[in-house]
Amino acid sequence: MNLVIVESPAKAKTINKYLGSSYEVLASFGHVRDLPAKNGSVDPDADFQMIWEVDPKAASRLNDIAKALKDADKLILATDPDREGEAISWHVLEVMKQKRALKDQKVERVVFNAITKQSVTDAMKHPREIDGALVDAYMARRALDYLVGFTLSPVLWRKLPGARSAGRVQSVALRLVCDRETEIEKFVPREYWSLIATLATPRGDTFEARLVGADGKKIARLDIGNGAEAEEFRKAIEAANFRVASVEAKPARRNPYAPFTTSTLQQEASRKLGFAPAHTMRVAQRLYEGVDIGGEVAGLITYMRTDGVQIDPSAITQARKVIGEDYGSAYVPESPRQYQTKAKNAQEAHEAIRPTDLSRRPSDVGRRLDPEQAKLYELIWIRTVASQMESAELERTTVDIEAKAGSRTLELRATGQVVKFDGFLAAYQEGRDDDSEDEDSRRLPAMSQNEALKREALAVTQHFTEPPPRFSEASLVKRMEELGIGRPSTYASILQVLKDRGYVRLEKKRLYGEDKGRVVVAFLENFFARYVEYDFTASLEEDLDRISNNEVSWKQVLSDFWRGFIGAVDEIKELRVAQVLDVLDEMLGPHIYPAREDGGDPRQCPSCGTGKLNLKAGKFGAFVGCTNYPECRYTRPLAADGGADADRVLGTDPDTGLEVAVKSGRFGPYIQLGEAKDYGEGEKPKRAGIPKGTSPSDVELDVALKLLALPREVGKHPESGQPIKAGIGRFGPYVQHEKTYASLEAGDDVHTIGLNRAVTLIAEKVAKGPSKGRFGADPGKALGDHPTLGAVAVKKGRYGAYVTAGGVNATIPNDKTDETITLPEAIVLLDERAAKGGGAKAKKKAPAKKAATKKADGDAKPAKKAAVKKAKPKAESAAASKARAPVTAKTTAKTAAKKAAKPKAAAKSSAAKNG
Repeated sequence: MNLVIVESPAKAKTINKYLGSSYEVLASFGHVRDLPAKNGSVDPDADFQMIWEVDPKAASRLNDIAKALKDADKLILATDPDREGEAISWHVLEVMKQKRALKDQKVERVVFNAITKQSVTDAMKHPREIDGALVDAYMARRALDYLVGFTLSPVLWRKLPGARSAGRVQSVALRLVCDRETEIEKFVPREYWSLIATLATPRGDTFEARLVGADGKKIARLDIGNGAEAEEFRKAIEAANFRVASVEAKPARRNPYAPFTTSTLQQEASRKLGFAPAHTMRVAQRLYEGVDIGGEVAGLITYMRTDGVQIDPSAITQARKVIGEDYGSAYVPESPRQYQTKAKNAQEAHEAIRPTDLSRRPSDVGRRLDPEQAKLYELIWIRTVASQMESAELERTTVDIEAKAGSRTLELRATGQVVKFDGFLAAYQEGRDDDSEDEDSRRLPAMSQNEALKREALAVTQHFTEPPPRFSEASLVKRMEELGIGRPSTYASILQVLKDRGYVRLEKKRLYGEDKGRVVVAFLENFFARYVEYDFTASLEEDLDRISNNEVSWKQVLSDFWRGFIGAVDEIKELRVAQVLDVLDEMLGPHIYPAREDGGDPRQCPSCGTGKLNLKAGKFGAFVGCTNYPECRYTRPLAADGGADADRVLGTDPDTGLEVAVKSGRFGPYIQLGEAKDYGEGEKPKRAGIPKGTSPSDVELDVALKLLALPREVGKHPESGQPIKAGIGRFGPYVQHEKTYASLEAGDDVHTIGLNRAVTLIAEKVAKGPSKGRFGADPGKALGDHPTLGAVAVKKGRYGAYVTAGGVNATIPNDKTDETITLPEAIVLLDERAAKGGGAKAKKKAPAKKAATKKADGDAKPAKKAAVKKAKPKAESAAASKARAPVTAKTTAKTAAKKAAKPKAAAKSSAAKNG
């Protein structure tokens, strides 16, 4: 028997059917080891030694692999064909060696670009060893990300309270968004005017022509800068006679677009389907791993993490055949098209993303897929087919028109194009990031030189230049790719992290830099400028690619980076928080203190009138306060209008006629339907929480009604027939089937998630086994060690996530999650909680001692009696203590009074002794 290891259970299920009974295919469920989130996991002083820790969730799966390996003749590592896939195979192999599960079994590494029977069986015939250079590149990347995050983030927390974290690539992507915000704020609109005449030919055909010259001088778009100039030209045009000066028609060709890479797929799915990059990758993963298309489980697309644009010759042959059948022989070019990657720092020579079998047309397989899978498959299929089609043949026409007005000669121009042969445009046209109209795409009527024209109308229009548009998710991915920042597998996760941490928000498909994100970028640009430079980040990516090509040592790359980086960190450690805030206050001044309409000092305190506003740091982030504090306690968020929309009416529910409003509550903003008076006795108004990462100001009526409609029924489970519901709970969005709850993952939308995806999530949750309940031995997620309390872990409790160590529990604040909180942050929370007298130990001692005393009064064993006697003094001392009494305003006041009295009492005692 041969044991095959892949990443996902869906992939394992598909491949098992291809290989037959002589193979057993098991899933690792992704990565099985990672660097522990504590200091020392990567040690620069020990030649970058790395400590790997098995994920607690992966331990049982690794045990299953080790158990199966005992009866296996061969271990075949068949994870994904990229750097991450190579790393997973390496990790699995290393764990098997540590467990001594490997005896005499042969170990092979196989890769396939598509999960089809032919691809898998062919791969099994061509095994190789694990690629050490790819593993080195993975370790270098992981070490770099760890060292930057674990070294820079604590500096952020100390110098910039409220900041969440910084990352090697994440911070550079954030800078792109925030730099665009700065450009928009600094932008000064410029007035300009356009004059467009509607002209008619002798045959009555009309077209538009723009003023482009006057008296022998060219007029550019912005040259007419005020109404007076425009009025002069208007009078001249209205008095002019028009004739065609020249007609120039030039043939042109438009070639088809290359097949999809990860980046271009994410961009087009965002433009055309409205998918977030993370969601695109999730849907593509399902198409790649295998879908049941009528009794046959097949991978429908090739591997979806790639920079490559080339496709297999057999796929090209198949595409040409499909083009001939569906569009005709005129659409098949004489020779196959070959593409080359143009992206900066392109890596990993995989195929482009394409259907595994182009004869599976979207109309044939679409009914077997859920709606989102069908849409994405159709997009990939059409793009692949179009990439091998004939070019479009166009005719671009330019008509120059002379307008004579007395002694003045004006020039107007009309442009347009005609499609002579549509070619690939018959199948596909790429989307655009902006909605600007292209004048060249207009079609012009037939005209000849010297032909007289008649003016039908004249539009004289005032315009103002506009600032550069904010990035959409698609355009940000495109820009990152152009700069060589990040890699195909990282784009989606980078965007998701920026949104999850509240550094950016997505509104009307555009990314807005939030205040906390802008503060972090300002800090990094001032004190770590080199490490958020676009060129530096791109050059580091090149070094990582050189490692994967076996051109340079991974430890040398780390050493060169670390030397300069730790020096910069050591320098900033010497600065006081006040110094940092002063620098940021100056840099962010135009954003924080916008100009006042009355021309007054924008930094003048609106409350006391004498103080100045400046940047301050609090537990939950930066804010603006008055220099006259504590006499003046005026504060506000960084943005002057922050929080203005916290309470507002959105509209009326069409079904009930009740008012829908966003309100502020004790635990944050929420949506409410109607008021208490609109409901019966004992009934409460219907409410819905606002999802994490969504600003209350972004919620409109349609979104609110969707949230109020939750939970919704997704469909019936195919096996049980019971309903599957989707909703938002205390821990975020989820799907539910009977007693099984599964959290939605990044990219899933609670309002649109389909039945197939919901069934998959529930199946994966069941496969992982039940979560530990109240009385389970859930160890939580280990973070490291507290200096005095011992091991620190993150756990999920009844009221949310918390950190615990040595019996002290501390709730994780709203601006952090159980996934993102790190050891230094946890230590601060635990110390604050311990200082307040809180913790599990204090609560548990009294009951335990009562039980011990009760046993001591009975016929307990002598040894236990001795233990109780030993415990009694402590119990009595604890009972005498009032530290565990409920903390009220009264007890707090008493405590404060006692503390204030202590120095006086000590002074009196000392005086008495000395007297």
